[in-house]
Amino acid sequence: MAEHARFEKLVADAKENIREISPQETAVALKRGDTLLIDVRDPEECREGHVPGAKNFSRGTVELEIEESAPDLSTPIITHCGGGGRSALAAESLQRMGYKNVKSMAGGFKAWKAAGLPVTK
Repeated sequence: MAEHARFEKLVADAKENIREISPQETAVALKRGDTLLIDVRDPEECREGHVPGAKNFSRGTVELEIEESAPDLSTPIITHCGGGGRSALAAESLQRMGYKNVKSMAGGFKAWKAAGLPVTK
């Protein structure tokens, strides 16, 4: 883990500035139908399985792609990745862009699957 120490610090710092929610809370938000779920994993990761209805904007392009899908800065947005690190960074970045209602799904796709929530390919 020492080889990822700077990344882990960056993620820890981001998590101090964002709100994380559980996979179960994410599922409830998605049922409301007003929330944009962004999967920030790479496309090949998403092809292995993803949350139904999630849009895939890889971590490297989320800031470029978000405005087309969410022109309104008050749009409820939840980010997720494989384990929660990249999505925390993405959520913090979206907040810096002016988005007011951004959350990150704690534990990422691994936690979603572990909770027995639906997955599609």
